Amino acid sequence: MGSMRNVAAVGALSTLMVGATAVFGTTASAAPNVTPQRVCGAAYKTVNSVPVGSLGTVYLTYNSSNGKNCVATIRANPGTAKDMSTYIYVPDTDEWAGDSGMYTSYAGPGYVYGKAHCVSWGGNIANVYVSVENSNCAALREHRVTEVR
Repeated sequence: MGSMRNVAAVGALSTLMVGATAVFGTTASAAPNVTPQRVCGAAYKTVNSVPVGSLGTVYLTYNSSNGKNCVATIRANPGTAKDMSTYIYVPDTDEWAGDSGMYTSYAGPGYVYGKAHCVSWGGNIANVYVSVENSNCAALREHRVTEVR
């Protein structure tokens, strides 16, 4: 998690931070044939998502049979490789997972055991970073999302 925080901190120092409240529901269309279930697995159901500007979406999924959450950052328009990441962190257990690199369509998957725990999650595409803190604590509710450009 430390390296993800460092990446976000470095990006925040050189860019303008914009706070926005997420309204979950409609999200940017995903890359053709790339869905959160194709990245995480068919048993993972989408429980939350946050747009990464107009570039794509970070998806939070959950598998009720094993209690694990999975995250994936999926581009709206695949193409030339771009800097991308996805991460998930469980504050109660200090467990985290993530993926970062130069990708053409998605980053991930990242898996953690999240049953009965709040999770913090997010990712980036190019220079747009998003994060959702302490969400999905057994009930979906509105959360503050931070977007950095």
